[in-house]
Amino acid sequence: MQRTQIYLSQAERQGLQALALRSGRSQSALIREAIDAFLQQQQPQGRLARLRQGRGLWAERTDLPDWSALRAELDRSPAALAP
Repeated sequence: MQRTQIYLSQAERQGLQALALRSGRSQSALIREAIDAFLQQQQPQGRLARLRQGRGLWAERTDLPDWSALRAELDRSPAALAP
């Protein structure tokens, strides 16, 4: 871990101290938990979000096959059905 300093308002500081006393956890642990939760909230969730991030990634590529034609060819091919 690395040490860092932050500035808190008086109300933030008092709230953090009170929460630490009630929960029995350190202020540092509470701050780390809050940062982890915030970072997790900001991350895209799940497979669909990752797919959406990649949408259009290869849109400008000219070296890729015509996927519709390739799929149609495979659908017609008896060899494609063999295990």
